[in-house]
Formats: sequence, C-alpha cells, structure tokens
Amino acid sequence: MPQPPKIRLIAIGDEILSGRRQDKHLSTLIALLSARGLSLDAAEFISDDEDDIAACLARSFATGDIVFCCGGIGATPDDRTRQACARALGVGLALHPEAERLIGERCADMAARGQGSADMRTPENLQRLQMGVFPIGAEIVPNPYNKIPGFFVRDHTFMPGFPVMAEPMMAWTLDTRYIRWHHQVERIEHSFLVFELPESRIAPALEALEARWVGVKAFSLPSVGGEGARPHIELGVKGPPGPAAEALAYLRAEAQRVGGLLIPPQA
Repeated sequence: MPQPPKIRLIAIGDEILSGRRQDKHLSTLIALLSARGLSLDAAEFISDDEDDIAACLARSFATGDIVFCCGGIGATPDDRTRQACARALGVGLALHPEAERLIGERCADMAARGQGSADMRTPENLQRLQMGVFPIGAEIVPNPYNKIPGFFVRDHTFMPGFPVMAEPMMAWTLDTRYIRWHHQVERIEHSFLVFELPESRIAPALEALEARWVGVKAFSLPSVGGEGARPHIELGVKGPPGPAAEALAYLRAEAQRVGGLLIPPQA
C-alpha cells in the first residue's frame, strides 16, 4: 500500500516570531489531520521577509510534500507570500478571474450592510483586488468566512494568517484534494510511565526495538517531576497495531529488566 506524502506546516509572520501573536495553526492542523488518520511531519515558522519566504518555498516545492502555508497573503506592504511564491516558482503574478469575482461579491456584501462601496473601481476595492493576485497557474482555495480566497499550487495550500479562516480552508483542502489518503494507514500509540530509571539505561532497548519492528517508532519523554510528582520517563511506541503491541510488550519488559519501576514507589 502506498504511503501518504509527508505533510508540513509553514507559518509566516513577524508577529508570531516576536510573540505579539500566539500561533494556533499548528494545533489546529494536527487535530484536523488526526481526525482523518493522518499526521504532521514537520512545522516551520518564518518571518515576513520576502527573501526568507522565497528561499523557504523554493526548498519546499522541491520536496513533493503536502504543505499548508499560513500568513502573508493580504494586500498590505508586509504581506509578501504571494510575491515570494511566484519568485520561488519562477512565474509571474496575475489577478485570478475567480478570485476577482469572489472579492467583488465580498465588497457587494459589505456595501449592502452599509460598509464601503460595491464599485470595484474605488481605490479601496482596487486594493482589495490585490488579494486575488496569485502566481500564474495557481488555483483558488475557497474561504467560507469572508469569500476572499487563498490559492493552491504544486501541493502547497496558501491561506490567511487568521485561524478562523485558515481552519476551514485546511479542512476543505484535506477533504477535496487529499481524501484518497484518509485512514489509509492505521497507526496507534501506546505509552507507560517508568520510575527510577535513567534514560541512558533504556536507550539501547529503544534502538533495538526500532531495528526489530520496522515501521514502529519508539519515544522517550523524561520528566523531572515537581509539585509532588516523582521524576519519571514516559516510554512508548507508535505504529501499526500488531507490531506496535508487540514492541510495547518488549519495551515494558526491558524497562523492568534494567531496573525500572512501572508504578510509582510509595512515598
């Protein structure tokens, strides 16, 4: 059975790197993927600098991965993702006809509520049309929140930095472009706590586990304790159900064999 491509997130914005805004795209995408039997392979956070974005996207387009890119597709001077994407692809920019229609509908909707004008020749609306200028060859990604679309090109989905808009656009992309990958690979995760065991002592068992059960990954998450909790390690495995269950049993036995306690010792 073919394996799904790797899936990555690129979040763009100086405001995230400076701490003025807290990123919400990472947890949102992880949840959307998990509900569809998929998982996130990597995430990257970069600035609004056009050169940085173009370099990042050039590397990304070369991978063949599925990528969700959030931020920088507005029409103000600090929104440079559309331009950087075109540079990375070596193509020009053009107003997408469907994006033009949708932005026009958005302006008409706002005018009907007494906000602005439906005349697309006004300076404000001409500026809004810049949000429909995409790299040549891109397709639109519908935005149910306010109709102003994102765009899709070479397995990269470009969305606004607003989570309320990005989340439904991520979901739409997963459910239309990538439904063939949903629940193709059944994977489970098991873990347990072990006490009074240094991580260095169980490391050889983790390496042996992955060599013996191909496709199963082991993990070790140490905790220093605190607030009444004892220091411990969360040991676990993730992978196909059958092999993962076998690997878990092996790991539990190895943790005990090298002196670990699987229940907290009494205070």
